[in-house]
Amino acid sequence: MTGTPSIDLIVFGAGGQVGRAVIAEARRRGLTVTAAVRAPERHADLAGPGVTLARCDVTDPAAVAATARGHAAAVSTVYTPDVPAADFYPAATRALVTGLAEADVPRLVHVGIATTLETAPGVAVHDDPAFPEAHRAFSLGHAAALDLLRTSPAGLDWVVVTPPLDLDRTAPGTGRYRVGGPQVLGTRIAQADLALAVTDQLTGPATRHREQIAVAE
Repeated sequence: MTGTPSIDLIVFGAGGQVGRAVIAEARRRGLTVTAAVRAPERHADLAGPGVTLARCDVTDPAAVAATARGHAAAVSTVYTPDVPAADFYPAATRALVTGLAEADVPRLVHVGIATTLETAPGVAVHDDPAFPEAHRAFSLGHAAALDLLRTSPAGLDWVVVTPPLDLDRTAPGTGRYRVGGPQVLGTRIAQADLALAVTDQLTGPATRHREQIAVAE
């Protein structure tokens, strides 16, 4: 990276519950954060000491580049109910790959979903014939985003951190979690521990590179 980043971390999708948990954990560690959201007026409470609120359309590569410039790393926890997952997640991933490269941001930690994890080599949870059809399209959108990361230029050091199906948003964090490969690892994790795992992939000694990992309690 050229120059010295003035801000440690940018979180895309910062207004969601996982994004907020990641920001809280990052601030606990003393990191400075830009909270990137589509509508800052709906998330004014995010702004505060060490947190700057910014407007960004994560599907727009130019907007991603402009907002991310000057940061050391990025986290993506994006979600929208307004656009089909098959369109939104590939579009957002393309914009992140392009925009982060233009902004010279080398590290991306993306939060995935459990249904893209493997139950057998090459077989995802959503490949099960009994998997609910109503949820398959959403999972396939995430899978398409993962495929785009796998074929992204080598200069982007990405990792997809994937929690289990039971992401407990109310349980207190334990301060511990397990890490595995792209296979189903467990059934539950507290949201605070997911945020811990995500932030560890930015600052910890055991960071993983250009792969999908599973985390669980």
